[in-house]
Amino acid sequence: MWFGHSCPKTKFTLILWNDLGVNLQYELYLLLGGLLVVSALYSSVGHGGASGYLALLSLSSYGLMSSIWLKQHVWVMNVVVASIAFYHYNRSGHHKLELTMPFIIASIPMALIGGMLAIDGSLYDLLLSITLVWASYKVVNFKSKNVEKNPVPSTVEPYLWGGGIGFFSGWIGVGGGIFLSPILLLKGWADVKTAAATAALFIVVNSAAGLTGTAISGNLDLDLSLLGMFLITISIGGYVGSRFGAKNASNSLVRKLLAIVLIVAATKRIIELF
Repeated sequence: MWFGHSCPKTKFTLILWNDLGVNLQYELYLLLGGLLVVSALYSSVGHGGASGYLALLSLSSYGLMSSIWLKQHVWVMNVVVASIAFYHYNRSGHHKLELTMPFIIASIPMALIGGMLAIDGSLYDLLLSITLVWASYKVVNFKSKNVEKNPVPSTVEPYLWGGGIGFFSGWIGVGGGIFLSPILLLKGWADVKTAAATAALFIVVNSAAGLTGTAISGNLDLDLSLLGMFLITISIGGYVGSRFGAKNASNSLVRKLLAIVLIVAATKRIIELF
């Protein structure tokens, strides 16, 4: 378990890219700028931004890091941004605990189990690519208008959705909001604002469970100095974006640009499979 300023593998990666003539400081500035935009955009719809962070990291020198390293750093960022998003949406009166609880109850143990599993290699690249493509589709087709609501069924259906999303999210390293939000909207269980509030809390709990699973398995490997820069940046973006989103604002152009980033990252991962 590593809690230092930079892990050995990070140093190796930086040395490798430095030998290739890459200006790492310039790359870091670009990465921080991207994280700022992604955190603002995702938080505006109640998401933590994990799929976007994974896309950006995969396009940088940090894409050479292991899936375990990537997952845990993204989860920490997810917890921070989704917490800020939940604060704004809950404060605006959009959260309904009775809607959120079935999904959370089922997701916690499954996300913990998923977080304990290692998924390095081509399988991780494939699953991450599929996730990024789905995320881009969801971002492009996200509608700001409300949908007609149906009551949440008292059956096991929400628990099945919550458990399935929790496990898959813990396995690949996202919070699950990118999957939960469209389900809530398509099922008619929530309007867009309630879905955002539900997704935000779901992401916080799922990401924390995934981190716990990683710690239990003895694979916690946080680069605190790097993570500190990331957290400061995304906290600013998360605050601005979630406050903006809670007031029913939207920006379709930025969503489409984000979708392009996700597709490029997914393509990069797929190419690496061959």
